[in-house]
Amino acid sequence: MHSDLSFVTSTAGFDELKTVLIIGRRHLLNHDVCASVLPEHLGETLLTALVGPSRVGDTGRTASTHFGDPVQKWVFGVLPEACSRHNSPSRAWAIPGIVRAAGAPRSLGIIAILEDASFANAVAASIASALPTYSAASKQAKRATTVLLLGPDGSVVDPTAAQVVAAATRDAAQWVDMPPDVLHPERFVAEAQAVAARLDNVAVHVVQGEALREQGLGGLYGVGQASTHPPALVVLDHGPSDAGAPIVLVGKGITYDTGGLSIKPKTGMPGMKTDMGGAAAVLSGFEALVRLHPTLRITAILCIAENALGSRAIRPDDVLHMLSGRTVEVNNTDAEGRLVLGDGVAWAVKYRNPGVLIDMATLTGAQMVATGRLHASVMSNNEALEQQVVVSGRNSGQLAHPVPFAPELFKREFASSIADMKNSVKDRSNAQVSCAGQFIANHLGDYAGPWLHIDMAGPSVSGSRATGYGAALLLDLIPNLRLPPGNNEAGTLAT
Repeated sequence: MHSDLSFVTSTAGFDELKTVLIIGRRHLLNHDVCASVLPEHLGETLLTALVGPSRVGDTGRTASTHFGDPVQKWVFGVLPEACSRHNSPSRAWAIPGIVRAAGAPRSLGIIAILEDASFANAVAASIASALPTYSAASKQAKRATTVLLLGPDGSVVDPTAAQVVAAATRDAAQWVDMPPDVLHPERFVAEAQAVAARLDNVAVHVVQGEALREQGLGGLYGVGQASTHPPALVVLDHGPSDAGAPIVLVGKGITYDTGGLSIKPKTGMPGMKTDMGGAAAVLSGFEALVRLHPTLRITAILCIAENALGSRAIRPDDVLHMLSGRTVEVNNTDAEGRLVLGDGVAWAVKYRNPGVLIDMATLTGAQMVATGRLHASVMSNNEALEQQVVVSGRNSGQLAHPVPFAPELFKREFASSIADMKNSVKDRSNAQVSCAGQFIANHLGDYAGPWLHIDMAGPSVSGSRATGYGAALLLDLIPNLRLPPGNNEAGTLAT
């Protein structure tokens, strides 16, 4: 866990901090609720003036004052009033901007007054996303942030889970922020092994380099074969075998995506270090789940590769032999994420017999066109699972919205005259997000259990920094899964 972000149970020591930020909706930022945490000389009149009657706006607003000896800065962040049914009632989307507006003091205290105690994890993840940890700057300022979570009556909310969620969010963001010369495939494998080493009862299995080809993972091997850093499949298992079928998480871990021979343009390639956001979310989410729910049987599978250029790069017109037994004619080497995930889900089905299977990926730019920058696109063969991930998105502040699951409408997009399918669609205007997810589903074989695909290309980043999207969503979804039997659209997954 990151020691420079601590969740506490009192304001002890807050009087020594450079800046204190109080966050809440306007009706909670009143003297009665705040009295226990405000300095005596910050009276009701001044508080009312700072919170003010003026319009808050859709992203909230801040006001600040300085006083005391030594001088201390107090900032009040007023959360938005408007919140539609497809948004999070925690107002999590507004919190990172408010935290950044408080500046970057060496010591920051945050007091978040929650409208409901159940908002604690959503608020913690949002605060964490505004406090990135990775920096390659030659001079790095040390910054410590202390957070106190209060209920609407001013009572302290237990911060145990919030601390874990915040740490997982920052871990995921740190991996995504790392440049590709630092977080190459071998380093990412080592990071996963380090996660396993600091947890109890976690086994690690790695298939790397030529072993991928030998074991039939032609998609993952093909995508990564041109890199000087060999591709890998990393599997982390937790939980006793008598705990039922495992929940299996599969993450896309493309540490850098040049586009391969279908090379990205000079303005489209910068930022492609973030193409492993799905695997980062799976890995950090796995750790959070193991820490907070140690009886869960859960498996994380990371599909790690660098989509590099070189004499060994796969070519358009190559045919890849996937672990599922299906063949893929490559018509776009920049549609590589679905190739590695196709092998990842096939490995899960073949070797882990999942009770529930979830894949996460920064898979398509079309996701942002379909559901925007804050809502991941989700699709599933199970209506109950689809509904639950939407609810978990609202609960966690990491939003999700369904796109069509209709294999019979999309399978023709991958038609090939020489192989079982191509890897990229014929018609780019025909629900690209659903088609990309359908390609992954084509490699599930005879698996007819609940499957969920999460395309998180938009919400995984904000500006030039990662958000750590995914861990908080998984932490709300997985322990609360309630799936009625016979709810899957069996027999409709494969083309």
